[in-house]
Amino acid sequence: MSLLYKKSMLALDKVVPPKLQPLWMHPAGPKTIFFWAPMFKWGLVIAGIADLQRPADNISPGQCGALLATGVIWSRYSLVITPKNYSLLSVNVFVALTQCYQMYRALDYQFRVKPAQSAV
Repeated sequence: MSLLYKKSMLALDKVVPPKLQPLWMHPAGPKTIFFWAPMFKWGLVIAGIADLQRPADNISPGQCGALLATGVIWSRYSLVITPKNYSLLSVNVFVALTQCYQMYRALDYQFRVKPAQSAV
């Protein structure tokens, strides 16, 4: 697999326009996992945004907490590694933000709405 990857990268090196060469050759560029892992992680952000339509009683505070912690921890990590990975930073900030809002919705339901419904 490594030989196939190396040959395909050599072939693609020739067709990348000169203006895009700095991005292409960057240590966190498209030739590395440091580029593609954050691209796939945007799926978590999209899922979090789609879950904004979910009723608050169906939101798991535990899952939100885990994803919120993951977003915060990996945001910090993306700034201390070499090379600094700003695409990893951005995706993790968005994961944390969407989960922070979901956590607010879940806790608001648990502590304010649910007791008010049971009192009626």
